[in-house]
Amino acid sequence: MEITASLVKELREKTSAGMLDCKKALEHTNGDVDKAVDYLREKGLSSAAKKSGRIASEGLIESYIHGGKIGVLIEVNSETDFVAKNDEFKTFVKDLAMQVAASNPKVVSRNDLTDEEIQHEKEVQTNKVINEGKPEHIANKIVEGRMEKYFEEVCLLDQNFIRDPSIKISELLAQKISKIGENLVIRRFVRYEVGEGLEKREENFADEVAKQMNM
Repeated sequence: MEITASLVKELREKTSAGMLDCKKALEHTNGDVDKAVDYLREKGLSSAAKKSGRIASEGLIESYIHGGKIGVLIEVNSETDFVAKNDEFKTFVKDLAMQVAASNPKVVSRNDLTDEEIQHEKEVQTNKVINEGKPEHIANKIVEGRMEKYFEEVCLLDQNFIRDPSIKISELLAQKISKIGENLVIRRFVRYEVGEGLEKREENFADEVAKQMNM
């Protein structure tokens, strides 16, 4: 079944969930709005969306160092200092720091990418599809799919969670918001890797971190 903009709008009005989450829920339920509502509730995305407008100015700055070769600092905000001291919240923030070390995203979300960056990548993928000689009637779909792959690579919220690849970081965040009962915001991070930008022999430290997280 075709997922129309009106269906997405209807589900968004019912749940307050994000547009992309609503579209995904409708795809998962073959366009059944009622089932999509349940899907979003089960994922914690509906209740999380309702908390997203609340101010989160407390939280933690967590650090993670892997073998002296990769270092990450990440800030995750909560509404209260009480939650910032919660063990589950601390574990969540540590997992995010390790995720950044392993997967090397460039930004937190798509909103952090400039229009110029997105347009440039779209042009690169469009030219690539043309050079591959793909039929015009499917070219746009191919480019759309490759742009999703691009977002998964560079945006933390779009990445699959290394500890559980069946969910994305955005879904994990929504689950934590629903469970903890406060708005949580992944605000910013910085990642350093020894010798980054310098010519050196190939060493994949990120793979080491990923293996450690999956132990």
